[in-house]
Amino acid sequence: MKFSEMKYERPDVEALKKEITALTEALKKAASFEEARDLFIKKDKIDRHVKTLSTLIYIRHSIDTRDEFNDKEVNFWNATGPELMEYDEQWTRALLASEYRKELEAEFGEVPFKNAELELKTFKPEIVPLLQKENDLTTKYDKLIANSKIPFRGEDLTVTKIGKYKTDADDEIRLEAWKADGQWYKDNQEKLDSIYDELVHLRDEMGRKLGFDNFVEMGYARMTRNCYDKNDVEKFRNAVVKYLVPIADAIYRRQAERLGKTYPMSFADNALDFRSGNPRPQGTPDEIIQAAKRFYDGLSPETSEFFKTMLDGELMDLLAKEGKQGGGYCDSLEDYEVPFIFANFNGTSGDVETMTHEAGHAFASWYNRKRVPMGTIWPSLEACEVHSMSMEFFGWKSADDFFGPDARKFRYSHLASSVTFIPYGTMVDHFQHIVYEHPELTPAERHAEWKRLLGIYMPWMKLDGEIPFYSEGMGWQRQSHIYDVPFYYIDYCLAQTVALEFWAMIQDDYDNAWKHYMAYTEQGGSRVFTELLKHAEMGSPFEEETLRGVCEKAGKWLEDYDLTGIE
Repeated sequence: MKFSEMKYERPDVEALKKEITALTEALKKAASFEEARDLFIKKDKIDRHVKTLSTLIYIRHSIDTRDEFNDKEVNFWNATGPELMEYDEQWTRALLASEYRKELEAEFGEVPFKNAELELKTFKPEIVPLLQKENDLTTKYDKLIANSKIPFRGEDLTVTKIGKYKTDADDEIRLEAWKADGQWYKDNQEKLDSIYDELVHLRDEMGRKLGFDNFVEMGYARMTRNCYDKNDVEKFRNAVVKYLVPIADAIYRRQAERLGKTYPMSFADNALDFRSGNPRPQGTPDEIIQAAKRFYDGLSPETSEFFKTMLDGELMDLLAKEGKQGGGYCDSLEDYEVPFIFANFNGTSGDVETMTHEAGHAFASWYNRKRVPMGTIWPSLEACEVHSMSMEFFGWKSADDFFGPDARKFRYSHLASSVTFIPYGTMVDHFQHIVYEHPELTPAERHAEWKRLLGIYMPWMKLDGEIPFYSEGMGWQRQSHIYDVPFYYIDYCLAQTVALEFWAMIQDDYDNAWKHYMAYTEQGGSRVFTELLKHAEMGSPFEEETLRGVCEKAGKWLEDYDLTGIE
């Protein structure tokens, strides 16, 4: 079935509540394991259908945030989702207390029950109005970004569309684009500050109502951190500063030398890898998709079948356009057993990186689509990001097809950006810990904290006030995850560390690396993150040696890379 043919209808919420309540009461009275198992599967089918409907309308709203029907239905789900959580909570309590729990765990695994225990920590009926308000605020932020209009050289561009000019090889155009982009954010500063300030205080209130000291522990539980805690994350952050920041700093020093710029460089100059310009994909968006098809056809029979499913079902919306939400994501439509890829192609290397990244998510979801319960299709989010970030490196095999004469540039730039991303992503996480541990901070004080952290994690950034917004320590506000999904961003950093392990394996033996990737992927969400890695014979990012080893190898590869003939 094609995406456009998938039927959306608003569910009967009261009927849903009654159905979940009836299942809950039946589970409490179940007289046998077989009866409890049957109820467990029935509840999973309900969950799949509800998620399919809400995801379907969310995707369609993302594609066009101006559509009145979609907007109305997203508002409906913003209110309905938290209402249903109360009934799901009652089911979860009955499930965890069931006398058949051990038998259910034996068949369906321990992870759904571990996650259910975390789920109970994040909800009480009294926070429903706060959850509804949180949904409204994040939607407000997303719509503000989606409907941005940035005056630039006679055009009004969205935040996404101006992106390609922010990496233009012409110094004047690139700086002008960064200033225009920064000025739009600066002009909307009051709205951005207000939305986030409300979110911080609202989330802090939720955390306290649930018995936490602040939102941090609640945030970790919401992110399904089922095998590590904030102390492990803090150790990882310290290792990043100790081992990775110096390597990233050396990368930017060599970049300044290549560009003939003084170190540290401005935001605009740091965005340019080569004087002749950053790598650009060759061909039209359709040609990029055809290159992706050739890559997945050649990678494995499974990936070939997967990508054919995506094309036949028109399960990708990739072009940037007015009114479209920014960024990229992958989600799944469980009733149809297919994923969906959302992106914003803008003519940069990010088009290929996003294509392979989101296809990594999509392939893992499609490969595990028949798992029961639904919660074991996907693992926790840091584990999901391993699928996507590692798939980007497997895509190097088709770099010549994607980039043509810019393939050599791409390999260097992609690895360099993968290494230098980790300090940035870690800084995002550190910033959020500060914010939620100190909700009393004013907007100005939050900006000051971000500016301070830039000096620790990204010393290669010149803060001279030349570019509005960014040079003033406000750039965090363009990172939607900070608004929409607090504490998500460290997941990318943990996953990038594992992805660099795959990169290192690929350099030695591509086929062997793919075997390890499949050993990781085929587990779905049946194990916690650290156990998924162990069963695929991969190192853990929480082991200092793992981070140090892969980053040193990548740093040496970049230092020795032959850039002869590339200006």
